[in-house]
Amino acid sequence: MTRHKIDPLRALTDEERGVLTQISRSASGPASHVARAKALLAVAEGRNYQEAAQAAGRRAGDAVSQLVSRFNREGLAAIAPCHGGGAQPIYGSGERERILREARRTPDREQDGTATWSLTTLQRALRQRDDGLPHVSTYTIFMVLHEAGFTWQASQTWCETGKVKRKRKAGVVEVTDPDAEPKKS
Repeated sequence: MTRHKIDPLRALTDEERGVLTQISRSASGPASHVARAKALLAVAEGRNYQEAAQAAGRRAGDAVSQLVSRFNREGLAAIAPCHGGGAQPIYGSGERERILREARRTPDREQDGTATWSLTTLQRALRQRDDGLPHVSTYTIFMVLHEAGFTWQASQTWCETGKVKRKRKAGVVEVTDPDAEPKKS
């Protein structure tokens, strides 16, 4: 005799069933997504959690039980895996934009104490601002700059990849390489 299900699967809408079926048949999608979709469809067909786990190529019915509970709360977003452990990301897109905005700003010699940005001077500037980030590390700054396409130049400055300043008769102009994005990949 099976135990009483604490949080049984809610009725699937036609749209959800269609999306789950499409994901479960995917040959190129992530294997974790395919397995979760198969497990949810098996439970929707009336199988118990253990049978659904076996249909999805898994061993434990407890994982299917947790997936069903999560699906009831979040819907189709439950197919994608959650944060898998480790420290939670502290800085979101707003904080990353703040770091990039500061790095793009030309430093003021008197206020910032430098003519060019280094990781340490950027960290100091971000920590001192009212709208800054009081606990940001140089590693976080480095990773944000690197992900945004900034590189450390021989001139010991941070520069966006694909953008250079060229001296022309009319003055200094910023030239952008149209192939910079494909080269980064």
